[in-house]
Amino acid sequence: MRTKFLTLISIAGLSLTACVERKPKNDIPDVWRDTLTYQFKTINAKADDCAGKPDSACTTIKFRYPAFDNQPLLNDTVLTGLSTLLDRQKGIAGLQRLSWQFLQDYKDFKKQNPTSPAFFELNSKVDVIRQDSSLLNLEYNGYQFTGGAHGMTVVRYLNWDVAGKKKILLSDIFRPGYETELNKIAEQIFRKQENLSETASLADNYFFKDAKFSLNQNFLITPVGLTFLYNQYEIKPYAAGRTTLEIPYEKIKTLLKQGTVTARYN
Repeated sequence: MRTKFLTLISIAGLSLTACVERKPKNDIPDVWRDTLTYQFKTINAKADDCAGKPDSACTTIKFRYPAFDNQPLLNDTVLTGLSTLLDRQKGIAGLQRLSWQFLQDYKDFKKQNPTSPAFFELNSKVDVIRQDSSLLNLEYNGYQFTGGAHGMTVVRYLNWDVAGKKKILLSDIFRPGYETELNKIAEQIFRKQENLSETASLADNYFFKDAKFSLNQNFLITPVGLTFLYNQYEIKPYAAGRTTLEIPYEKIKTLLKQGTVTARYN
């Protein structure tokens, strides 16, 4: 792989850099070949009182994400997902505005707490996990700290239909009416993973609504199955961390639609 680094013009006081990654030609069939080229762009900003301080000791903002060539819908989806990843300011449009607001919040905090040594951190990125002619997998990873006992980390997935130029939903790959059976299969895997009996209550140690197991919409399409991820606080206490649930295609093959992006794996 050849990598070329570019420098972009600073916008609104926030420095941006980009990296272009291009794949060499090969003899791999088109269905498995990378078809999208992209540049990794970064946005970095610091609070006014960071002069002379290392990043680890002052308020900083860091964003890193891929910008795909000739893919406006995909790029818009990437930026929207990144700016709302931590559910902090859903009404704010764009990373530039979000960065400004985050730094403003820190200034307001310092005005109210002038002697506090605390500082904030906002660090989010989007990584390309896998891509070919039909499917693009992206992973969002965000961290935010605005005081308190600990920060908050969030991981989310995006499965993108390359040909259809749209986000892939569960309803796009499963037959109508799949929900009940898929949840049943997933709960069996979950209970085995958590060392729970079939009748053990989920009320005491989990946060499922009405103490009933349910899948979320945070899933990743892989060559071996679907991976669902629950973030901290979603179904367990913070100390328990994230929970992943892997459902192999063998267990759900009768629920899957024919001719979707999962066909090559199933």
